[in-house]
Amino acid sequence: MSKTKANNFFYRMLCGAFLGISVIAPGISGSIMAVMMGIYDDLINIISNPFKKFKKNFMYLLPMVLGAVISMLLLIKALDFLFENYTVPAYLLFMSLIAGSVPTVIDEARQEPIKKKYFIGTALAFAFALTIGILGKSNVAVAIDTANTTSIAMKIYLPACGAVAGMMSMVPGMSISMLLMMFGIYEPLLSLATGLMSPDRWFTAAWFGEALTVGTVVLAFLVGMVLFSNITKRVFKKWHSLGFLMVLGFMSGSIVSIFPGLPSGLLDWGLSLVAIAIGLSISYLFKVLGKKFNVKD
Repeated sequence: MSKTKANNFFYRMLCGAFLGISVIAPGISGSIMAVMMGIYDDLINIISNPFKKFKKNFMYLLPMVLGAVISMLLLIKALDFLFENYTVPAYLLFMSLIAGSVPTVIDEARQEPIKKKYFIGTALAFAFALTIGILGKSNVAVAIDTANTTSIAMKIYLPACGAVAGMMSMVPGMSISMLLMMFGIYEPLLSLATGLMSPDRWFTAAWFGEALTVGTVVLAFLVGMVLFSNITKRVFKKWHSLGFLMVLGFMSGSIVSIFPGLPSGLLDWGLSLVAIAIGLSISYLFKVLGKKFNVKD
């Protein structure tokens, strides 16, 4: 492997790691992360038609998948600890990551003439993202016992929710975790995923049953993502400026919806300021690295 290809491979692994984090971190949009890292256009083109140039697309996605899996396996418990014990700094870290990519989105929107009526789309996108965030935090009542993941109702409900989450995952600003919270299945799925990683349960009957449940959700998610990505791709192709102004609305709505409140205490303030600085720095770093390494092999 040449030095350039190796750099591209490890850069995309790093991108995948952040995409993996966005799946499990409450309120964080994987698509916004993709926009921030400069890989959104490539991803939506590949996902909307995954079998076109399959080998090339596979090699492009492979390091991302590896990075996502590794980050999810290594950080799922760490993130849980961070959000549980240092809630405000944790949310401000991801909020600053999202905010740091706003200039990139605005630059994209300016590539074509911006019409005043496009800002209606921005406002609607803002309202939609904010509503999803509020519903996700409010634990909307669901007429299904979501704690019982072995029931017949949940066998149907889980994949259905996975498909909807997959459809929304390609919309920048939409948080998968917030959608799953709104559906009441975020904690049950997180519990199942954590249980699958326990070595003492590997390859038991219960483990295989839970793996099948998680597998059906993942499959439904992928199907929804592929089907809806074609619509998203057409919107960005036909109305480029409108698409990115709506992205700006989704981003703004998601930032407002996950705002945890002001820090309390000297330690919380100190950690929050450090978190904001780290988030903005990472966002800028991805912008620089994206220009340097984000090319297809």
